[in-house]
Amino acid sequence: MMYVILVYDVEQKRVAKALKVCRGYLHWVQNSVFEGEITEGKLKELLQKIKVVINKKKDSILLYKFEQEKAFEKEIIGQEKAPVSQII
Repeated sequence: MMYVILVYDVEQKRVAKALKVCRGYLHWVQNSVFEGEITEGKLKELLQKIKVVINKKKDSILLYKFEQEKAFEKEIIGQEKAPVSQII
């Protein structure tokens, strides 16, 4: 497992499709920003699906990979849009 942060910047007509793909694998935390734990296999699957949705000449995807969530510190200033909750 790894922890990833995915950020996309896509044209408006593709936003809904990109959102749907990303929500299938990661937690939505803010407009066009997703994070969460994911396996290498699921990440490859996600990237294959998102590449079908985007236009590589006009859109962009940023992917930050961490070995674990504790490898970085997150600070939220202002309103947290979609808190990531731990479900047991």
